[in-house]
Amino acid sequence: METTMEKPKASGRLLDVDEQAFRREFDRTSFMVKHQLADHPLFKFEKLFELVQARKENNKDIYFDMGDIKINQRWDQTPARSLSVEEAFNRLEQANAWIIIRHIQKDPAYLKILEDCMAEVEKLSGLDFKRFVKAKDAIFFLNSPGRVTPYHIDRECNILLQIRGDKYIYVFDKNDRTVITEEELERFWTVDNNAATYKEQHQNRSTEYLLKPGTGVHVPVGCPHWVKNGGGVSISLSINFHYRNFVKANLYRANYYMRKMGLKPTPPGKSKVGDAMKRGVIGGLTKARRMFKKESLYS
Repeated sequence: METTMEKPKASGRLLDVDEQAFRREFDRTSFMVKHQLADHPLFKFEKLFELVQARKENNKDIYFDMGDIKINQRWDQTPARSLSVEEAFNRLEQANAWIIIRHIQKDPAYLKILEDCMAEVEKLSGLDFKRFVKAKDAIFFLNSPGRVTPYHIDRECNILLQIRGDKYIYVFDKNDRTVITEEELERFWTVDNNAATYKEQHQNRSTEYLLKPGTGVHVPVGCPHWVKNGGGVSISLSINFHYRNFVKANLYRANYYMRKMGLKPTPPGKSKVGDAMKRGVIGGLTKARRMFKKESLYS
């Protein structure tokens, strides 16, 4: 099912949304938004190329790959790169490339955009970011025509804003255990970023969003999704944040180790007492690991 949104009334904000619906659905289910950033001068190709040039030696700030990518492809199975990131940028029309520019807020001009967007999200969601948010980030995604971003889930809460070109994004319900199992979630939060497995037979359970410049989609933490780029070069801006203490993460980690011991753990939310015990144990080990800097404490 393709989801679209009626043209919103001018609001003076960067994000144009139904405020009541935003608060009700935020980080629970995916939904579309409108935004006013598509024509921002800092999002022009020449400005993005300056970012690439400034950060090309920093693997934490720049990632890119090339080649034919399948929906179910693992991140560690991408083809070898044949171009530099600058060459891939300049040949985006033909390179079949995907370029990620992370942490763009290190530049004060982009930091202002992130802060303004986050201030609106905080107000609209009703969350106290000082209490709940550990880290905020702004990321550019640049895609060649037709390029696929594989099926995956994320640890961050995300609003993806389309700046140039168009793309389809397919988002699944994070609570649908036909689509994503407890075992996959346990592995994802503990040992394997690629634990979410695409099940083609359940593709019809996704919501299809067509993103064009000036539109975007909210993807809650843990919602499986994949992306298919349109016929031209695409630029998207991800405004996202990590929760300070994502409660379910430690529950899934506890269940992962319990399952390895041959037990059949109860899913999060089924037992308040059991969840409290798991949070206490994993939380204590996490603090101890940080104190003594020993990764082995997790096991």
